[in-house]
Amino acid sequence: MRDISDARGTRGTRDARDARGIPTPLRAWSGRATAFAAALLLTATFVWAPDTAPDDSGPLFAAATALAVLQAAAFRWAPCREAAVGTGLAAVAQVLWAQPLVPAASLYERVGMGAFWLLPTLGAAVVGGYPRLMARREARAVREARHRQQRELAHDLHDFVAHDISGIVAQAQAARFVAGQDPDAAAGALERIERAGLAALASLDRTVHLLREPGPDAARTALPGTARLTELVDRFDAEGRTRARLTFTPAAKAALSREAAATIQRVVTEALTNVRRHAPDAAGVEVALTHEHGTLRLTVTNDTGRTRPRTRENGGTGLLALTQRVHALNGTLHTTGDNSTWRLTATLPAPLPSPLPTPLPAPGDPA
Repeated sequence: MRDISDARGTRGTRDARDARGIPTPLRAWSGRATAFAAALLLTATFVWAPDTAPDDSGPLFAAATALAVLQAAAFRWAPCREAAVGTGLAAVAQVLWAQPLVPAASLYERVGMGAFWLLPTLGAAVVGGYPRLMARREARAVREARHRQQRELAHDLHDFVAHDISGIVAQAQAARFVAGQDPDAAAGALERIERAGLAALASLDRTVHLLREPGPDAARTALPGTARLTELVDRFDAEGRTRARLTFTPAAKAALSREAAATIQRVVTEALTNVRRHAPDAAGVEVALTHEHGTLRLTVTNDTGRTRPRTRENGGTGLLALTQRVHALNGTLHTTGDNSTWRLTATLPAPLPSPLPTPLPAPGDPA
């Protein structure tokens, strides 16, 4: 109950002010004040101005100037409906207030005066409307950034935490089958469950750390390399009956950029998680990373086993999200399989880094 009341109180505080801290009543007041001032100016135009000489039109001119200031405030802060009513009525008042002061003017002269006195409204629209437009674009950019962050968080949780949790489930199932026959084996499975749980908690901690402290240093620690990839495959090999092996060439390691390493880590994590879910009794998994003709090629190959996997609701989004991520790096990702083998292949463009030029010998040094 306390959390709900605190949330309601915080929400009420936010609702009382806009994004720039302007109180909401003040925002509404700007539109209503503009409409009220425009109505007063129109009343003075048709009631008092016809009997007023042009030399005595100072009060009307001052009122029109103040109305232009109110128009700018309405364009900047008033809600859309009240801004439209207030600024529209003010534009009519600005166009008409000088007409009764020149009773002998021709039609063309009246049109010219109306066009001239429409300029204050246009100026108010620029002065008040442009900052409002920029504020809306900024708010939209913030919302889109938050949505992207939420999607990245969902991908991180799916790619890393789900992998560790699937290992916990596999170890728990294995411990259940051997607990009655081999208690020592069950104890070993419990130890592996503990390590997998700690790994899942570490993944959650890293994700939360990135959300709380975004920046280049945090992003840099989130990008894994070949050491993390080796650790991932070794942990998978130790946690279940399926044997896993990783091989990569020196050229692939040299060409592995930070972005490519992070993507390959995610692809391998998803592939191993799918092996655990869909082929729990597979004999082995081969993970190979090679580099040929400026392209990194990752292949994950496993046999399908004999046990029919359990289905899971609301699943199946991991490979789709990874395919989009790989495509964003101008790469490809596809899967092939038959009754006995399943293979995932991902390619990423990765030219080898250029070697440093050999420094020229200094004059007088031996060749």
